[in-house]
Amino acid sequence: MAELTLYTNPMSRGRIARWMLEEVGAPYEAKIVPYGQHKAPDYLALNPMGKLPTLVHGKTVVTECAAICAYLADAFPEAGLAPALKDRGAYYRWMFFAAGPLEAATTNQSFGFQLPENGDRRAGYGSYEQTLDALDYAVTRSEFVAGDRFTAADVYLGSHIGFGLAFKTIEPREAFVAYWKRIEARPACVKARETDERLMAEMQAG
Repeated sequence: MAELTLYTNPMSRGRIARWMLEEVGAPYEAKIVPYGQHKAPDYLALNPMGKLPTLVHGKTVVTECAAICAYLADAFPEAGLAPALKDRGAYYRWMFFAAGPLEAATTNQSFGFQLPENGDRRAGYGSYEQTLDALDYAVTRSEFVAGDRFTAADVYLGSHIGFGLAFKTIEPREAFVAYWKRIEARPACVKARETDERLMAEMQAG
């Protein structure tokens, strides 16, 4: 089996990728990249954006958290983290909704960016309020975003909700709080979170 290596930092979106790796259950090596070193030539050769995380699986390099989640679900089908292809409408829809409209809307909101008049016609997310209404719909249609089974889409979209609630970029609607509570207690999520919290404490102490 090809070796899995995650280049990450506990204070980055690499936390999402670690959770996904724990859900997959395959052995992997995590290489911690301190901030500053993520712009070094050797790392830029893997990820020209100089962002974290990056996943290397044998000769395959995957960046962008949504892509990493989707890739791992397909690379390890025995983990059951992707629906059958004929049932992937909601799975793809909400995973890439989180990567596009949700991330853009919450980032702009956190920076205090205001769309100009009629700007919602051009912005890919419409407006912050429209985006949250769509997110509310996503997490209340069924137990999980792709149906009655947990998938990689829940790892990715759920992480955005968890981060958003913690950093107050997503308003704490009852639906969001309830959904996050359902998934944050998963053993893989707990293990990944505890690992990153320990690493973060070690980095801050040393």
